Amino acid sequence: MSTSHSQLGKNGVTGNFIETMKDHFKNHDNVKVSVLKSAGHSKEANEKYKNEILEKMGEHYTAKTVGFTIFVKKWRKKAR
Repeated sequence: MSTSHSQLGKNGVTGNFIETMKDHFKNHDNVKVSVLKSAGHSKEANEKYKNEILEKMGEHYTAKTVGFTIFVKKWRKKAR
C-alpha cells in the first residue's frame, strides 16, 4: 500500500486538482492532501474541502481529516 502527496492551495478544489488526484490513484492506494495556509486554516474549511473532494472524485472514495491534512483512500474493488 503506497501513499502519494498533494497540496491544496488558495485556488481550492479545481478541476485540475481533481485530475491530479485521479492520476495519483493510478499508482497509489492513498493520497495525503496537505491544506496550505493560503487555502484557509479552519476546521470548517477542511471539512468543506474534504466533502468537495469526495463529491468530485466519485462514490468509490473515502476521506478522513486529521489536523490540516486530508487522507483520501480508494475503496478496493469487490471480487465477483
